[in-house]
Amino acid sequence: MYEPIRTKSVHRMADDDHAYPHRSREEELDIQLAGHLAALLAVTDELGDTKAGDLIARQVARLRGAPPARHAGLSGAPAEDLHRKAHALAGRALVVAASRADTAAAILAAGRMDAHTAALTGDTLVAAP
Repeated sequence: MYEPIRTKSVHRMADDDHAYPHRSREEELDIQLAGHLAALLAVTDELGDTKAGDLIARQVARLRGAPPARHAGLSGAPAEDLHRKAHALAGRALVVAASRADTAAAILAAGRMDAHTAALTGDTLVAAP
């Protein structure tokens, strides 16, 4: 014999959507982009690039509506590892910025990717006129 169900179901009904707050796709992408940029900011601050850090911080503040916390601690990782990590983070930010059609963030992320590639290869980065 089967026992009767004594507890509430863990599954929710389809018409229960109004009971939970939902974010739009754009809001989710904003949160994701701000997270990637904040992580990039932490690595950029650790590398000591204050000019780039200020540019990234402005974008994070625009997305979050508040200025980001700046990275205070140092990991002690070699600069090459930090540049690789920053390049990967900038790439993630670029993908999200492109999917939400955020031109300013996409340009910033692409520029940071170029800068970290130049730092890894030893090339000099030529600025656009």
